[in-house]
Amino acid sequence: MDWKECFDSGMVKEVKPDKEMINALLYSADNRMKSVDMLETDNVTANSKLSLAYDALREVIEALAIKHGYKIYNHECYTCFLREILKYDPEAEEFDTLRRTRNKVNYYGKELSVDESNLLIKKIKALKLFITKNL
Repeated sequence: MDWKECFDSGMVKEVKPDKEMINALLYSADNRMKSVDMLETDNVTANSKLSLAYDALREVIEALAIKHGYKIYNHECYTCFLREILKYDPEAEEFDTLRRTRNKVNYYGKELSVDESNLLIKKIKALKLFITKNL
């Protein structure tokens, strides 16, 4: 999928930048990450922590998209936004890899080890920090 397909299919719409929405998304993302940090990582929480961290990252990217005048309704289109609109190629690839892993966990029953979860969350935090600095 590319940005044009996202736009043509209605998965992306132009919107007026909304500071209140951006701030609400950033607040929610920070709370999710605080929750991730509060939970001990074990065999029970490894998958849940990844999902929470991913959602925080997605919210930060959503805030960035809104700042640029876009509302995105599809996670794949966030990758296109990062790659094609912002020219963040390595970050787009990283997000897409994280997105696919999160989908395997949420929809196909993939179980993460503690080490795997910790590594992925570390990558999510680094990407979230990069995106936040560019807001």
